[in-house]
Amino acid sequence: MLRLIATSLCLRCQHVPLLLSNLKACSTLSSVENQQTVEALYELSVDIQKVRKLKGWVLHQNPAYTKEVASLLRDMGASIPIIAHILAVHPEAVLCNPEQLQAQQELWMSVCPNHRQLIGIIEKFPASFFSTSSHLENQGKNIAYFQSLNLNKRIITKLMASAPQSFRRPVEQNQLMVCTLQQAYTELGGDEANMRIWLQKLLSQNPFVLLKPPEVLRQNLLFLKDRGFTTSELLRLLSKLRGFVTELNPDSMCRTLAFSQETIGCSDAELREIILKCPALLYHPESTLAERFEGLLSAGISMSQIIQTPTVLELTTEIVNYRIHRLKSCSYDVSTGSLDMINGTKKDFEMNFGKLQLRRERPLFNPVAPLKGDD
Repeated sequence: MLRLIATSLCLRCQHVPLLLSNLKACSTLSSVENQQTVEALYELSVDIQKVRKLKGWVLHQNPAYTKEVASLLRDMGASIPIIAHILAVHPEAVLCNPEQLQAQQELWMSVCPNHRQLIGIIEKFPASFFSTSSHLENQGKNIAYFQSLNLNKRIITKLMASAPQSFRRPVEQNQLMVCTLQQAYTELGGDEANMRIWLQKLLSQNPFVLLKPPEVLRQNLLFLKDRGFTTSELLRLLSKLRGFVTELNPDSMCRTLAFSQETIGCSDAELREIILKCPALLYHPESTLAERFEGLLSAGISMSQIIQTPTVLELTTEIVNYRIHRLKSCSYDVSTGSLDMINGTKKDFEMNFGKLQLRRERPLFNPVAPLKGDD
């Protein structure tokens, strides 16, 4: 799943040059550095060398509004170290004029509960806040649209921060994708009363789903339907895949399913049951699955154990080996025990491991043994 997120982020980065060109168009490029900008950044303890190395072109722009940007961030409650960090990782911020920033602040505060939370967002996603004025109209319309869906403001804020491109484009494009998701949900038998919660959860888990063509969702659902999944099973998959169904395509799914079925040696019906338990079999490439199957089998885990707990395939070989090593220290043998002990998140494993340690260290008590008394 992390790999898919990374892939999505890489694809979004293709839009960055467009944003940079818009910012540059508002300023004049000089052959020498703007000394006022450099001095203002020095006063704020910004890492100038880092700026020169990564985005040196910013220092050659004129006009720049370093002091005004810092003042706005300070007024919202940002400390000097936070301001320095923001301007070091996203120095383009100094090219945004004060009026533009004021409009952005008002826009974000329509969904943010307070300035403290907004500063936290700017610190993590500065490029999402320091946007060009040409996007303001689309941003406002998209915010109004998502509010009309009665989505939680926290979810809307998360969408704006992590997938700002979806708010900078015409609202009609987001309406089309949302309508496609809603239609798929109802056609697969989803309860209309729960649609808002379902949509809200899906968008929060994968904000980039909005940027995918609706046809991709339809094609993938049609492919899975042709593989024998019922409508109720497709709804379960759509929910379990957390919006990443739009990151898939029929060709890749066909290859991974064929590989998994051959490796496991199961029927079509059995494969569907395994996929419902572990949707990772749909999106991991054959090379990744081959490595994980091999790692589990070489650790003494049987194929029948994997079939019983297929979600163990979501873990990397390194994580599996580490957890098996930890369990061995408590005399736990995964080849004869349950894979539930190594399954799940890091938190899940630590909890299970802690319980195992307690059972190992706690002395056995025999309730029928006679108690020793004083003679």
